[in-house]
Amino acid sequence: MGTALVYHEDMTATRLLWDDPECEIECPERLTAALDGLRQRGLEQRCLCLSACEASEEELGLVHSPEYVALVRRTQTLDKEELQALSKQFDAVYFHPNTFHCARLAVGAALQLVDAVLTGAAHNGLALVRPPGHHSQKAAANGFCVFNNVAIAAKHAKQKYGLQRILIVDWDIHHGQGIQYIFDDDPSVLYFSWHRYEHGSFWPSLQESDACAVGQGRGQGFTVNLPWNQVGMGDADYLAAFLHVLLPLAFEFEPELVLVSAGFDSAIGDPEGQMQATPECFAHLTQLLQVLAGGRICAVLEGGYHLESLAQSVCMMVQTLLGDPTPPLLGLMVPCQSALESIQSVQTAQAPHWTSLQPNVAPVLSPSTHLPEGRSLPLLAESSTREVAEDALSPLLDGLCLRPRPPVCTAVALTGPGAALALPPGVLHQEGSALKEETEAWARLHKSLFPDEGLAALGKILCLLDGILDGQVRNGIVATTALATAATVDVVIQRCLSHGTQRLLCVALGQLDRPLDLADDGRILWLNIRGKEATFGSMFHISTPLPQTTGGFLSCILGLVLPLAYGFQPDMVLMALGPAHGLQNAQAALLAAVLRGPAGGRILAVVEEGSILQLARTLAQVLHGEAPPRLGPFLMASPEEIQALMFLKAQLAPRWKLLQVAAPPPGPCSLVA
Repeated sequence: MGTALVYHEDMTATRLLWDDPECEIECPERLTAALDGLRQRGLEQRCLCLSACEASEEELGLVHSPEYVALVRRTQTLDKEELQALSKQFDAVYFHPNTFHCARLAVGAALQLVDAVLTGAAHNGLALVRPPGHHSQKAAANGFCVFNNVAIAAKHAKQKYGLQRILIVDWDIHHGQGIQYIFDDDPSVLYFSWHRYEHGSFWPSLQESDACAVGQGRGQGFTVNLPWNQVGMGDADYLAAFLHVLLPLAFEFEPELVLVSAGFDSAIGDPEGQMQATPECFAHLTQLLQVLAGGRICAVLEGGYHLESLAQSVCMMVQTLLGDPTPPLLGLMVPCQSALESIQSVQTAQAPHWTSLQPNVAPVLSPSTHLPEGRSLPLLAESSTREVAEDALSPLLDGLCLRPRPPVCTAVALTGPGAALALPPGVLHQEGSALKEETEAWARLHKSLFPDEGLAALGKILCLLDGILDGQVRNGIVATTALATAATVDVVIQRCLSHGTQRLLCVALGQLDRPLDLADDGRILWLNIRGKEATFGSMFHISTPLPQTTGGFLSCILGLVLPLAYGFQPDMVLMALGPAHGLQNAQAALLAAVLRGPAGGRILAVVEEGSILQLARTLAQVLHGEAPPRLGPFLMASPEEIQALMFLKAQLAPRWKLLQVAAPPPGPCSLVA
């Protein structure tokens, strides 16, 4: 299985036939720019390419009324003046004689993608389509959207495959009110949308786009709106939204399929969004979603109106779907106050419906800077919007940083019974070894723990580690004896530092203490998950208990480990499972899977020989790109687990800003039904 790319050149056939500054940005070049970018990087050639077919009118009827479908069908025979007159009956829409054909192809592409993923022909994929769909409603076109591609795809997955839990992630910069209306009372679809809102002043300027709109009837809690109340949101703001809102809900919901309304007008340079998130950020967002639903992700293009930014962002998403390393995120990971307030407002609105958010509703930051009702942040003058966007985008795209694909993705260095372990396809046994003299020199650091018979294992470990540090291997797993685990960790750390590693994240589980001779100079972030107490020796030496509930474990990973990891921005991650680590295989797999992102996949996992066989195979699968197995039923974190996490977050947040939670905006949040 691989990544499907669904497309048809006929979807470039529609274009605006009259002057309309509002609609002119939705142009055929959007698709050709994205496809050209994929071809230039060799990504299209690596995908399973499918030619889109038109959706049937019966399939359109999963969402849209027969009368509306008939109205759009009639546009094929209208002249220019009639098309323009019809377009004016809707908000921000234009029709063309080819609109019906193109819109049916767009829906068909989304359905083909869902079919490919749910039948196992592909593991994930992207449908490159236009017109977009997330604003379209049962009987109305809206916001460039004719038919609701993603909503129809969700209905199709439910009807044809019997799916009972579908997550829709809408990261377009406009609120997808069409999807929200369609599933407003449906608990089988969890809809998450972030969008530029500016206290209701930005299009579509709907009260139901605010955080307090949570769904109706049985669907309460299954609509999640995160309104951005100012422009300029960046990578840290988007990551904070995923870590503190979307992913906790998603793990509790346990989707069987993830649909992404992939609008890239939320990326830097876009004149509509005026945001600062880099194309690289979308690689990380995509990888975070890959731990859900067994990795079954179907992305469907929505907006995106700066052609270069759109193309770069699409490429970032596709290469991540293909399994390539995530590129580094540059700059400080510091969410802005407005973003934190929006996140907290969502947590407050959703906490009655989701146990995973209930520990987060207590404010720990400064008072809100919420603007009084009726005021909004100053907008850029329309005439300067595009120039400002271009100025912001140019230096970032010039310096776009990509990590090359190493020749070997995952390798393992095992001894004893593990040497004969059957590994997943593409995962290699490490056969080579470091030079004997070199191995002996490193072993002298802990001579009593590396007897002669242990030198061969240490030589393999050093050889594999050098492969990762030199960029020849992306990640690996090594085995050591229980007595030598701590010594092996020390050798690996010293080897990384001597090799020039600037920032090494060490996640140690079980009875492993931080080496005493390590300098507390900011080059190593040591996070120990063990015991019963939450402590910190410094901002770079942290210990937290291992939670015993699924909710507590997820809160630890999403609310502590990943914010620290992304804030630290490591060159490499060392994940060490020491004596009495207490992790189940599924927990270890999830931890390894999410730690792939911050360091671009450069992970070395150290495990004990006694527990190596099944654990090593599971870790190899996720490090090689497979989705981790499910954790089991969601159980709410215990009061003790919540207390430990909140204590550490409060102490560490002054240094590690992604841990922050803002105070909620003042005043009630009311919504007219």
